[in-house]
Amino acid sequence: MIVLSKTKIKIDYSICGDGNKIDPRECAICMKVCEPALFLLHQSLEKFENDNQYDPQIWRITPLYPSLCTHCMKCVEGCPEKVITVTW
Repeated sequence: MIVLSKTKIKIDYSICGDGNKIDPRECAICMKVCEPALFLLHQSLEKFENDNQYDPQIWRITPLYPSLCTHCMKCVEGCPEKVITVTW
């Protein structure tokens, strides 16, 4: 029996994106080093306390295709704030 593990990629949005410490539009190192290109840069549509959910200045990077991850860990190593974790 073959058991396939599911890759999980998490980004700490309290530091990166959502109008916090790091603006992913200015950094995006994880997107640049990821050869399978599994990350997506998009406007955040999360509900914020200040009802600013459609602010065009609030962005985040989402791991859209974690099944394409090769476990090279370049995104984790390249992130200057170490907000990315990859588990499988």
